[in-house]
Amino acid sequence: MLTNAILTVKEMYRADSAAIESGTPSLTLMENAGKAITDAITARWQPCPVTVLCGPGNNGGDGFVVARLLANKGWPIKLALLGNIEALEGDVATNAKYWKNTVQALSIETLNDTEIVIDALFGAGLNRNLETPVSEVVEAINTRSLTCVAVDTPSGVHGDSGKILGIAPKAKLTVTFFRPKPGHLLMPSREYCGELIVADIGIPEIVLEKIRPSIFYNGPEIWANRYPWPANNSHKYKRGHAIIAGGASMTGAARLAALAARRIGAGLVTIAAPPKSFAIYASADPGNLVTETPDTKTFTAYLNDPRRNVALIGPGTGVSLETRDKVLGTLMLKKSCVLDADALTSFIDEPEVLFDAIRYAASCVLTPHDGEFQRLFDMDLAEDKLTRARKAAEVSGAVVLLKGADTVIAHPNGTTAINSTGTPFLATAGSGDVLAGIITGLLAQGADAFNSATMGAWLHGAAAETFGPGMIAEDLLNVIPTVLAKLIQRE
Repeated sequence: MLTNAILTVKEMYRADSAAIESGTPSLTLMENAGKAITDAITARWQPCPVTVLCGPGNNGGDGFVVARLLANKGWPIKLALLGNIEALEGDVATNAKYWKNTVQALSIETLNDTEIVIDALFGAGLNRNLETPVSEVVEAINTRSLTCVAVDTPSGVHGDSGKILGIAPKAKLTVTFFRPKPGHLLMPSREYCGELIVADIGIPEIVLEKIRPSIFYNGPEIWANRYPWPANNSHKYKRGHAIIAGGASMTGAARLAALAARRIGAGLVTIAAPPKSFAIYASADPGNLVTETPDTKTFTAYLNDPRRNVALIGPGTGVSLETRDKVLGTLMLKKSCVLDADALTSFIDEPEVLFDAIRYAASCVLTPHDGEFQRLFDMDLAEDKLTRARKAAEVSGAVVLLKGADTVIAHPNGTTAINSTGTPFLATAGSGDVLAGIITGLLAQGADAFNSATMGAWLHGAAAETFGPGMIAEDLLNVIPTVLAKLIQRE
């Protein structure tokens, strides 16, 4: 799991310090960082005019190393420094002395007659907006569409939140070290990083045991050994029985969710249908079971069977007191559940009622998009997505999957995963219903709430990537077997 660790800026400082304390000189770490950047550049481009922009901190020190190494390989190099070279200290000053060529003052003019710009001005630890002359130089990089290689993060990218501090260069390549930071994966900064390389610079892996990171890059590495594959003695009753609350008019949502739950492996899936739409559900997909539940009492009575171990409420149910009561009834039965869409919005006036009831559930996953999230949790949207999801999980007592291009999955204990599988084609009606169904199906088979959410997010995105352009929600169902086949081959 630690292979997929993501380190905050403070945690990365601790990793650097631990490496130094274990006997690796800081100057060696800087040299290794510069070499990694140089190798990445020479692997992708032929020699051409390069301008290296150096800041006064360690990022600038990395830049001095890159300039020296590229120059030694015969590349034409200009180096521009923010600030006074005499004011440099420590390893930065040492590497500045190793640079025997001209050092120019940072300005827009230093970008003239160059093809590649190395952004070694500021790293992930910057927490203020860029000011002149840096902001002007960055604007010129973007306006001129220069090829930019960023050291650690593009200058102006906040390493922890993914926010853009006024302006940042749009890099073609970003080289960071040891482990990525949240800002490399969160939007909007992810789109500024371009291709991301995480380079080994000699920090020993053992330092992670001391740091004990709680944020991870979502992928099979963190959950594959817990995936609920069926055993040789499995049968449908062992693979769980999921109940999906069907809506009276928007019947497609529950049907998509039911098919997704079955496709991902749930042994049995029943749609609990209102009487007026029973015939629609019953005549649709032959593998779905359908039962008539005219009211909340009937719904909870049907669910109150130990073999029926998980419920999905929300897709197409409508925002209503009835939906609200179904949620509360399910939670009080101590069932596992997935709450999506209308199930969340039905509690916007009394979210604390929902949160109080969640503590009774065997497990619970909330799957809001940003709009639903804001209505339910009333948080400052100025806060970054990672912080909001983690706070929401702590407040609600549920696993919170905050959807988007950078889906964040947060456990109440603080463990968090950032997912980046998927494509813009997921922005289509019904795709969220499929995701909710996948998570429900995994819960039915015995995966815990956090693993069901992380597995589900990754598989959902991977299915979209597999299908490609022109995808609609139904297509996701058809490519899930292909994704699962590739996943099982990893075992």
